Amino acid sequence: MVPQLAPPKIPEGDRVDFDDIHRKRMEKDLLELQSLIDVHFDQRKKEEEELIGLKDRIEKRRFERAEVQRVRAEKERDRQNRIAEERQRKEDEEAKKKNDDEAKKKKVLSNMGANFGGFLQKAEHRGRGKRLTGREIKKKTLAERRPTLEIGNLREDALKQRAQEMWNWIYTLESDKFDFIDHMKKQKYQVGRPGHMYQRQNP
Repeated sequence: MVPQLAPPKIPEGDRVDFDDIHRKRMEKDLLELQSLIDVHFDQRKKEEEELIGLKDRIEKRRFERAEVQRVRAEKERDRQNRIAEERQRKEDEEAKKKNDDEAKKKKVLSNMGANFGGFLQKAEHRGRGKRLTGREIKKKTLAERRPTLEIGNLREDALKQRAQEMWNWIYTLESDKFDFIDHMKKQKYQVGRPGHMYQRQNP
């Protein structure tokens, strides 16, 4: 036997206002939603402030890094200029010394007699007209480009600086070599193109 269920009895004299209950629930939900919205916007504002601060720090660090690189580049440029000036000064001194030595030799030889002087002039004329071989040109070019070490009486810090100068010089030579090789490849490509000869013949 299933017992029959009776509906709950509402006390007499008390009316249940369902509209009021619904309105209160809606107000409660609205307050909770408003609080969630406020929390969300506060969190978002905080995150935007942190993002702006992060962007400012990144921009400041980028500016500082660019400034440091600029200062380093200026120092390196000044150092390279000093090295070039020192090298030029040494080359000028060596050229002047060589010219002075040659002038002294010519003066001594000219004083030894007219006949010997005429022989010297003929020898200089022959030497002037002589063509250099490929090996002699290579030796001459290397002698002009290769800097003298002169490290016999240098201290440790001067040796380090000299090593850095040599490294920079080698780096420059390698860079020039790369540029020359790239230029040569481009020229070979231009020469090897089928329409190249036609363009040269019909500009």
